[in-house]
Amino acid sequence: MAPQPRFRNDAVTPDPASEKHPVDETLPPLKMFTSGLQHVAAMYAGVVAPPMVVGPAVGLTPKETAFLIGASLFTAGLATLLQTLGFWKVGARLPFVNGVSFAGVTPMIAIGKDRGHEGMAVIFGAVIVASVLGFVLAPYFSRLLRFFPPVVTGTVITLIGVSLLPVAFRWAQGGNATAHDYGSMKNIGMAALTLVIVLALRRLLRGFLQQIAILLGLVVGTLVAVPFGMTSLDALRGADAVGFPTPFHFGAPHFEAAAIVSMCIVMLVCMTESTADMLALGKIVGRPADERTIEGGLRADTLGSAVSPLFNGFMASAFAQNIGLVAMTKVRSRFVVATGGGILVLLGLCPVAASVIALVPLPVLGGAGIVLFGSVAASGIQTLSTAALEKGENALIVAAALGIGLIPIAAPTFYDAFPENVRVVLDSGISTGCVVAIVLNLAFNHLGQKESSPDEAGVLAEPVVAAH
Repeated sequence: MAPQPRFRNDAVTPDPASEKHPVDETLPPLKMFTSGLQHVAAMYAGVVAPPMVVGPAVGLTPKETAFLIGASLFTAGLATLLQTLGFWKVGARLPFVNGVSFAGVTPMIAIGKDRGHEGMAVIFGAVIVASVLGFVLAPYFSRLLRFFPPVVTGTVITLIGVSLLPVAFRWAQGGNATAHDYGSMKNIGMAALTLVIVLALRRLLRGFLQQIAILLGLVVGTLVAVPFGMTSLDALRGADAVGFPTPFHFGAPHFEAAAIVSMCIVMLVCMTESTADMLALGKIVGRPADERTIEGGLRADTLGSAVSPLFNGFMASAFAQNIGLVAMTKVRSRFVVATGGGILVLLGLCPVAASVIALVPLPVLGGAGIVLFGSVAASGIQTLSTAALEKGENALIVAAALGIGLIPIAAPTFYDAFPENVRVVLDSGISTGCVVAIVLNLAFNHLGQKESSPDEAGVLAEPVVAAH
């Protein structure tokens, strides 16, 4: 008998494999734009801070530094599009934001200090070489995934959140430690008010408005700050309507061995942090990052970093603060973050538009940042709850890794007597904590152990789901 045709009113059980994962869903245009803009607002200060520090240190004029900021926004957008949309084996295809890595600021200043355009050319040459090396190493680096069980990932995710909180505190104080009003009651009060506004909006609003509570909080906080003279329009004055980051604006890249070694170390630090961030984000969005995802994400990081100097940008890496935004809003679509990447590209091409976002006072951003970064730490604690801390030496692993990882936060001058290249690694609490957690997990749960239960070994407690 021939099979009977199915009609639309047949009761057919839906095929789960045909349903889109929330990561791959698209939202209505307005929601897509506002949610993407919220990601841009969360990361903006982090993107513009490195060029604002490096430019004057190298000897660039204010106008050249402004050009460098626009280039950083443009290249951050390109790198974010690579991560979220991807092609071939490039891109994690997660709601993963990329921007200028702050890990490279200290070595870049050491490389280019007071050398002007020549210093910038040497920095860009070193970034290109380090990025190509990272791209080659990505498939091998991703195989380290088995060394990131919950006892390790939970520790690192917690460290990511805790390490970012001081950034929010500095923003709350005013951002510039040399300013006369740094840490004033007015700045801290505005940060506290913004924090209360964000929490109230999250509590009172529903649906999509609740999801963009951070963005609404930044808007309301900025409007409240206007009467107090905390919102400056200086950024808008003299800003060009259109501006393209001219390729090799500061000259063709130069290649110096010492500079290349320094930036290669920074690249390894960035790859370690990106791996931890992808694992954290994978858990938050319900699509655990496997070896292929890590490999694609690292390829996007390194390819974006290699292309960045062409447009006068720096090394690109993961932005952990946006992981907190995903955790808080529950908006898991990678296309939302891709929209944010597109907005960054437009901001890089339109200095006036970039200046509008710069109107948000840092204390306002700091108040919202406390919620964002605290959400990342909370996700880490949630992961640690699955790590069987009551068994074996897992609690000791977490204690030692957290303690060592917090050294750069609690005692910023702790490693000042160490060589500069070594400090690149040690001054990153995320990297040192990650390395300590991996080494101790191997020492206590693997090496010399004839048999160990999955929980004691710190391996994943969740069931493994086969890919369709």
